[in-house]
Amino acid sequence: MIIAIPKETAEREKRVALIPDTITKLVEKGHEIWIESDAGKASSYLDEAYQSAGAEIITDRAKIFADSDILISIQTPPKEDLGKMKPESILICFLWALQNEETVSYLQENNITALGMDAIPRISRAQSMDALSSMSSIAGYKSALIAANELDRYMPMMMTAAGTVAPAKVLVLGAGVAGLQAIATAKRLGAKVEAFDIRPAVKEQVESLGATFVEVPDLDEESETEGGYAKELAEDEQERQRQVIHEHAKKSDIVITTALIPGKPAPLLVTKEMVEDMHAGAVVVDMAAEQGGNCELTDPGDTTTVNEVKIIGPLNIASQLAYHASQLYSKNMLSLLKHLIQDGEPVFDFEDEITLNTTITHQGEIISPTLKNN
Repeated sequence: MIIAIPKETAEREKRVALIPDTITKLVEKGHEIWIESDAGKASSYLDEAYQSAGAEIITDRAKIFADSDILISIQTPPKEDLGKMKPESILICFLWALQNEETVSYLQENNITALGMDAIPRISRAQSMDALSSMSSIAGYKSALIAANELDRYMPMMMTAAGTVAPAKVLVLGAGVAGLQAIATAKRLGAKVEAFDIRPAVKEQVESLGATFVEVPDLDEESETEGGYAKELAEDEQERQRQVIHEHAKKSDIVITTALIPGKPAPLLVTKEMVEDMHAGAVVVDMAAEQGGNCELTDPGDTTTVNEVKIIGPLNIASQLAYHASQLYSKNMLSLLKHLIQDGEPVFDFEDEITLNTTITHQGEIISPTLKNN
């Protein structure tokens, strides 16, 4: 089979879907690997390394799409490229099917099998394939560094001849993979960290990292989906949540927001009034900017200053650490391919939970239970 990797064309995208070390393993399994010229250059993986790993460098982008059996990418390729794919070929990428119904319909109508890396179920058997967690961990780490870089004061406590400087106060909203990594990084930088999440189950994880868990009384105990994400709260619960967040945000030097609800706009956690109550020089890093933002004042892709408080809305944070992001994504992809390919051919066993949930379209049909039940 021919497995092909195109160069990413989306704005801000520096990652590559497979790195040379992973390609070596696939070549050993008898697969033919094509990679578009310079596909890995932005993430410091050069064509020479791919050639040494056994890949063929392809300069004709149209050939990549037209002749491959499995096409692997980070972002969903643009429609003009998808239109070149042959029927019954396989596309594996971050598809975000709930937000991209038109693309899903196109893939279905053109008999292209599509698997979404964002749809990998969060079960123990699929952990090695979980690209969302891999990218969220990188983004959480980077968000803490972005915040520290924008803050006009020390992160750690500093004892100097001129006096003692108190550590920065950091509030992390959302304690999923990204939030936990942001907490850990802020703690390593010496900050005093608090964290909030509507899921009581994460309290132990937050405290194990040395942070203080901020609790909101009387929240619904059923606050978590089967996939491990936070559920959307009732309006009265949201109001209690905002009151607690407001009290802690106005005392914080940095607020990092990470809350997402699959298939829906990011929940509003930080209001304009909260920002106005924060002190001059404080920083908000809104990791949910790509889905509208957790902060009311976030401008996705830009930095806004309100009352001398900086609100940063970074996009595609994981791509800012493209070398390691590509490495982790590549390992996730290899695990998925090992699961999918048996005796040299892809096998779609929909009795298997991983295959069922990850497959969006196959043989002209919608397979994903999430899409069917939406």
